[in-house]
Amino acid sequence: MPRPSAPAAGPRRARRTTTDEIVRRVTAAITEHRLPPGTKLGEESLGEAFGVSRTKVREALFQLAQLRLVTLLPARGAFVAQPTVREAREVFAARRILERAVVAEFARAPAAAQLAAVRAHVAAEREAVAANDLWARSRLLGEFHVLVAQLAGNAVVADLLRELVSRTSLITLLYQTASASVCSAEEHAELVRCFERRDAKRAVALMLEHLEHVERSLALRADEPAAVDLRSALAAAKA
Repeated sequence: MPRPSAPAAGPRRARRTTTDEIVRRVTAAITEHRLPPGTKLGEESLGEAFGVSRTKVREALFQLAQLRLVTLLPARGAFVAQPTVREAREVFAARRILERAVVAEFARAPAAAQLAAVRAHVAAEREAVAANDLWARSRLLGEFHVLVAQLAGNAVVADLLRELVSRTSLITLLYQTASASVCSAEEHAELVRCFERRDAKRAVALMLEHLEHVERSLALRADEPAAVDLRSALAAAKA
C-alpha cells in the first residue's frame, strides 16, 4: 500500500510578534537612548509599528511599567519614565548618608569569604561592561552596594539601600554613558582593595567620591523631550 504523500509546503507564516518581543524591543530602544525619557508611547503608534492589536500593546506597556521603564498616567497614556533632576539629586544625597556608615562598618574587619564575594561580584561587573550588556551592567553595578550593606550585617539598612539603589539603577540606565559605567566598575575594584587592606578611612572617602562621580556622569535634563518617530526608534531593535 503506497504511503500517503507529504502535504505540499504552504506559504511560510510570518512570525507573530509576542508581548515579550514588544517589551524587549521597547526596552532596547530606551536603554540605547533612541527613546528618550518623557517620550509618549501611543498605543496606536506602537500597534502600527509592531503590527499588533492595542490589547497586546497594553499588555506590553503594563509589563514595562512594572519594570519602571514606563510611566502610565490616567487619561494621558504611557511615557518613557523620566526621573526628575530633583529626584535624582535627592536619591544620591540619601545614599551618601547611608553608605558612609555601611562602608566604614564593613571595611573594619571583613572576613575572607566576604572579600571573595565582593571580588567575584566585581569580576561579573567587568564582564557585563565588556559585553556591553546594558541590563546586566546596570543591575550588577547597583547590586554591589547592596551586597556590601548585607555583608556589613545590618539588614534594615540593606533594605533601605536596596530601594535607593533600585531608583538609582533606573536613573543610570536612562542617563549614564557606557564610558561612565566602566569607571564605576573600576572604582568598585578599588573599593575592594581598600576592604582587603581594612582601610576604612580611605574606603569611606572613595565611596563618597564614587557616588559623586556617578552623579556627575549623568546627563540629567529638565527640558521637554524632543519629538521621536517610534517606528524608526524601534526598527533598530529587531535583531
